[in-house]
Amino acid sequence: MKSYNNLYSILCSSENIRLAYEKARKGKSKNKSVIEFEKNLHVNLYNLREELMTFSYKPLHLKRFIIRDPKSRVIHASAFRDRIIHHAIINVLILIYEKIFIYDSYASRIDKGVHQALSRFDLFKRKVSRNGKRVRSGGVRTANSIEGYVLKCDIKHYFDTVDHEVLLSILRRKIKDENLIQLIKKVLDNFESPFKGKGMPLGNYTSQFFANVYLNELDYFVKHILRAQCYIRYVDDFIILHRSKEVLELWKKRIENYLECLKIELHTDKSIIIPLKNGVTFLGYRVFYYCKLLRRRNTRHFKAKLAKLLDQYKSKEIKKGDLIQLLQGWFGYAKWANTYKFRQKILKVIENIERERV
Repeated sequence: MKSYNNLYSILCSSENIRLAYEKARKGKSKNKSVIEFEKNLHVNLYNLREELMTFSYKPLHLKRFIIRDPKSRVIHASAFRDRIIHHAIINVLILIYEKIFIYDSYASRIDKGVHQALSRFDLFKRKVSRNGKRVRSGGVRTANSIEGYVLKCDIKHYFDTVDHEVLLSILRRKIKDENLIQLIKKVLDNFESPFKGKGMPLGNYTSQFFANVYLNELDYFVKHILRAQCYIRYVDDFIILHRSKEVLELWKKRIENYLECLKIELHTDKSIIIPLKNGVTFLGYRVFYYCKLLRRRNTRHFKAKLAKLLDQYKSKEIKKGDLIQLLQGWFGYAKWANTYKFRQKILKVIENIERERV
């Protein structure tokens, strides 16, 4: 196994720190913390590099807040200077780990993402079902007799339970530069977790990357030990498709046993085997063989939000352009499902309101 030394000097280089700064500010140039940092940019970058080179760098406390989208999540935001350090670390590590991540890991990677994962699911469902071949039941093939099953799994409280020592031991297999390991340890220890030595903060760029490094162990187990061909992982959500329910039941038990080595476990209620014909809730969509629907919870949340926005539009609190802009994010999500008529209906309601206002 190839390992890497002398990475810390690369991390501390002026070129890497500058690149990390540019990545950290992307899309956030109007944030108050970024503007403040840029008032004395060259000095701040120089001081940050000096702290790294003299091993005196200490991350600032994380800012904690809650978002609801619609599920409530606790987010911990790092100071801008610390986000630069996070990017500097990942700039070095990604060159090593991107080459060893499996193809079907889709979160926080270039040219991957939710929609690529869903496209891969479409490919696998056709493969497992032999292009929608229907199983005979009592000598009759029905519309609901498409063969195949899906093992859908979720890691219980994943970001809260990632074990620091396990993660560092995984990193040390490749990273032989102890200075870099100690810097990573500082980043991990900066999060005040309810469980000592465990957990990574949602909101940190490093957390997203280390989540993939940690579960790359599971990826290799599933692909190379279980030899599962139809496997997709997105952060801690993963699915395996197979024609045999019995095979998936066996694999589920073996995965549960293997995860003990990583000191994490499957979420009992969310780790289930589902007939492909029933459809699967995956990455915000309800995926059936012939169509994709939006999750009911997401649709309810959107309709409540839409009602408020339409009231504001009727009362002229917001303009049509502002209303469309506020809806663009949801339209971007919804267009990947079979929602054309629903989206057209919304646009027609907006047009009707506009006519009434004239």
